[in-house]
Amino acid sequence: MDIRQLRYFTTIVEEGQITRAAKKLHMAQPPLSQQLKALEEELSTLLIVRNGKNIELTAAGKVLYKRATNLLSQIDETIMEVKEVGEGLKGTLSIGSVKTCFSYLPERIRFFREKYSNVTFRLYEGDTYRLLQDLRNRHIEVAIVRLPLEAESDDLSSLPLPPDHFVAVIPETWNYENTLRLDELSSMPLMLLQRFKGVGQYELVIEACRKYHYEPNIVCQCSDAAMIMSLVREGVGASLLPRSVLHSFSMNGLKILELEELSIQSDSAVIWLKDRYLSKGAIKFIETFESEYNLNISQVE
Repeated sequence: MDIRQLRYFTTIVEEGQITRAAKKLHMAQPPLSQQLKALEEELSTLLIVRNGKNIELTAAGKVLYKRATNLLSQIDETIMEVKEVGEGLKGTLSIGSVKTCFSYLPERIRFFREKYSNVTFRLYEGDTYRLLQDLRNRHIEVAIVRLPLEAESDDLSSLPLPPDHFVAVIPETWNYENTLRLDELSSMPLMLLQRFKGVGQYELVIEACRKYHYEPNIVCQCSDAAMIMSLVREGVGASLLPRSVLHSFSMNGLKILELEELSIQSDSAVIWLKDRYLSKGAIKFIETFESEYNLNISQVE
């Protein structure tokens, strides 16, 4: 068993079909099938069961896949670290961001392009739950997410960002001034952001409203801020969103109101895997928050 065979095996698992895996690996299907067969013969166990065109992992295959992905990640990180020794900043920096935190990215990417012209970017978008998976699978090195994180997050380091207070976003045609009272809000149809999985902004809003003994009139739940903004623009209802979210969208047809009586705060953080190698680019990216918010990456747990 060698590194090449492990890469073949993990690609087959991740693509779900030998045909797709062969295409991704830029090789013909028969040689890839032969490599899989040779690996199974060497280990004297079946790793994959074919179910039509798709494949399913056996118990032994699941163990090997978990071990192989960890091993291949360590090898890739070692190669990256060795290459970076004595060299300038370069390579591809993979960053994930929830859509509601995207406003943190443009200025930092522009800074990198001006100062480190050899660095390129690969950006991933998803909710906090999805980005945690991408981080742990090493698809990304750094993520900007909305808190809270899931209970089991001991494998993460984080750098907290300043609190982000909620505002009301309503259609421009609605007849309201600059603020919104609680009794006015209670009669509005609301559309709220909700995570794919776990506790997020939806739960923050519901909990805050219930503290004031009122049940919000929720007419839509959605994980995409752009969709919610479009619905608000069309007059379907109003929304409560962190103020920073609005920097990433056009405000045409929309009106922003400060909330009276009701105070809701969203917290965000930059996160990365603890005790895993970070590229120079990832470290420099995290450090861009250091000077702006007077934080020190070496002090962050």
